[in-house]
Amino acid sequence: MIAFIVAIILGNVASLLVFLGSKRFRTPQGYLKASLALADLAVGALVVPYSAYREIATLLQEKDCNEALSTAVWGFHPCHVIGPVFAGCTFVSITTIFLLCIERSITVLKPLHKNIFVTKKRTVALIAFSWFLCFFLAVVPLLFSQDILLHYSPCSKMCNYVFSTGESARTSTGWDVILLFPTFDFSLLGGTFVINLITFAAIRQFSKARKQLAQPKVQGISNRPSFSDIKAAKTIAILTVSFSACFGPIAVFVVGSVLGYQWCEFSFYAFWILTSNSCWNVIIYSARDRKFRRRTRELFFGKVLKRKRRCPGSNAGTAGHCGALLNEILHHECA
Repeated sequence: MIAFIVAIILGNVASLLVFLGSKRFRTPQGYLKASLALADLAVGALVVPYSAYREIATLLQEKDCNEALSTAVWGFHPCHVIGPVFAGCTFVSITTIFLLCIERSITVLKPLHKNIFVTKKRTVALIAFSWFLCFFLAVVPLLFSQDILLHYSPCSKMCNYVFSTGESARTSTGWDVILLFPTFDFSLLGGTFVINLITFAAIRQFSKARKQLAQPKVQGISNRPSFSDIKAAKTIAILTVSFSACFGPIAVFVVGSVLGYQWCEFSFYAFWILTSNSCWNVIIYSARDRKFRRRTRELFFGKVLKRKRRCPGSNAGTAGHCGALLNEILHHECA
């Protein structure tokens, strides 16, 4: 858990510094990646540390974490915050991946109209709306069902939504509310896969057209997406597959819980596989980018000195040598 905390915080803090601290990355795609990094950072800074604290307290046998730590001061329990934060950040992640997919699709399918449809102002507005919607969905079970509570599970080592009644979840009035979570995520994942298929179909046609034409800049072909746009689309597809693989076990666990099954060991693996996605996101969309790696080195290890052309025989101490030499050459030519 401590390793997760360090990896998630360092990776996503570096991503935020690069995306928001450099004008080169202040693009609609950069803002979306910063939103994804912020959601992952919240998981590493709030959700995982609380789980680590509970487990360390249990190992040290200071108190019974399953009971004593469940009591809260003035009726407040940390899970009332940690649970919605984890659920909300999970929703933000898949929503941001969906928006990234749409942005890349417009770039590939309509490259000439990209700057018209995809603007910084619209992107920021969509990011703000997605955060509001996702965190509203995260608290919906607590607002609209009295049978659903939040508590720390010793099985999953996380704050989970649970049914207050000891009966089967199918007899509870809140089972349909809990199913809202996997329904929302799988709907967005399904839409993301469809958009990716359309995008890669266009990329495939573009590749065939370039093979048939000897000159890549023939009229009509030069308006196609660049290599960097195609690479970005492939990266988002990898990101989508990664999130789907991480979210799949959680969806199975939620559906099983609604049906009344108790999967203690499985719940641990399901929740922590999803948590590991906060590390994979950084590796997939940031660490694989050469420009991102170079900017990270500049931030943490200082500016990278660029090569400067120097005139023959010049040295660092003679600043005006090149100018004087150039004047002599020009004078000679005129003579």
